[in-house]
Amino acid sequence: MRVLLVDDHAIVRRGLQQILSDEYKDLVCGEAENAADALDQVIRSEWDVVVLDISMPGRSGLDVLKEIKRERPKLPILVLSIHPEDQFATRVLKAGAAGYMTKESAPEELMTAINKVVAGGKYVSPTLAELLAEDLEKDTTGIAPHRKLSDREYEVLRMIASGNTVTEIADELALSVKTISTYRARILEKINMKSNADLTRYAIKNGIIE
Repeated sequence: MRVLLVDDHAIVRRGLQQILSDEYKDLVCGEAENAADALDQVIRSEWDVVVLDISMPGRSGLDVLKEIKRERPKLPILVLSIHPEDQFATRVLKAGAAGYMTKESAPEELMTAINKVVAGGKYVSPTLAELLAEDLEKDTTGIAPHRKLSDREYEVLRMIASGNTVTEIADELALSVKTISTYRARILEKINMKSNADLTRYAIKNGIIE
């Protein structure tokens, strides 16, 4: 079993490796702490599965996920995130992930998820299955406004609501201030808000930030 662990925290990677080594006696574990390292390892080596954190410095895990899928369309990616399912799960599945689970999950659930996606299946928790069913039941008019944002717009919304300035967001995402300002304007229009304070209240109310 060849597993690539992508997380910017060394202690998380070490913990995951320990869990995996208890299950797989022939384990080969690769580690990456950022997007560039992850993509380099995906291109250079063959892996059975990638376990990917969605929140990393610089490029977001969503961006990394999409690029990995472009390079290796058949490589299963299991997203392991600190964020609850309702914040990111449907987005990562639409972007090509084979599964999504939170870091609060039990080790046994992680093994179940990895075995399922390596076998070609999809892994969703009962909570996520409920969310996906709700999305299918609703028409476009019934979906919350933030669900209609693009992945990048959603990311910028989260950062604005967390108190980051346009300049700070631009630096973090390696984009221009003008580009971030454009995203902000689109977000305000789509959610029908007028200020950053409005966006923050909306984000808290809808569980986008805690």
